Amino acid sequence: MNEFNEYFKSAFTVDNVIFGFDEGDLKVLLINRGEEPFKGKWALPGYFVYPSEDLDTAAKRVLDELTGLRNVYLEQVKTFGAVGRHPIGRVITVAYFSLIKISHYNIQPSSIAKKAKWHSVSKVDDLAFDHKEILDACFNRLKWLVRSRPVGFELLPPKFTLTELQHLYEAILETELDKRNFRKKILSMNLLIDLDETQEGVAHRPARLYKFDREKYEKFLAEGFSFELKESKKKEKKTKKKMRANLA
Repeated sequence: MNEFNEYFKSAFTVDNVIFGFDEGDLKVLLINRGEEPFKGKWALPGYFVYPSEDLDTAAKRVLDELTGLRNVYLEQVKTFGAVGRHPIGRVITVAYFSLIKISHYNIQPSSIAKKAKWHSVSKVDDLAFDHKEILDACFNRLKWLVRSRPVGFELLPPKFTLTELQHLYEAILETELDKRNFRKKILSMNLLIDLDETQEGVAHRPARLYKFDREKYEKFLAEGFSFELKESKKKEKKTKKKMRANLA
């Protein structure tokens, strides 16, 4: 069996991309590494898989050990196996991602994580290893999901306004959406329950509050749906102008 020895010299890690939505901004949870390589750099919460555990178990354990987050649903997204992605040796990593309500969890960094902090996705630039590539892949996955299932249930508070829901979609899709079309589309799906309540303690005119219909939501998750959204007129004009410039 010696001819197979070289095949058993690779290590496996798991990296978790945890998205949260807060004050109109889509964020990702990062840790500040307390060990080499890339000591002091921001990175995704990830670490090595024990020989005795499966990948899903490792992803949950690592997230708990580094950030204190437990009982978080993690979905496997992609495997990254570039030969030189880790300076120590051949390391293959499996990326997971999740959507959580930031206010529902208390971050408690430990182990190799000196700090754990939420960062605006739009402002994340340089990360350790190939973690920016992993983040981008999971962000693209999220953009696809937002058009195929109503992801707001995982990211918004129990009661929310239509404006807050629209801001969530705009943050994920990185574009301004047409307000009238968005509301018409989302209300026509009968996915929301009008609570017959309005906001309290706001300086502007209080907006109506809604919540997701859990039963219909689960049905949409099972069957899928197409959520085509139109850009705002201002954004649409910019897009058309840019396309004409590229063709010139």
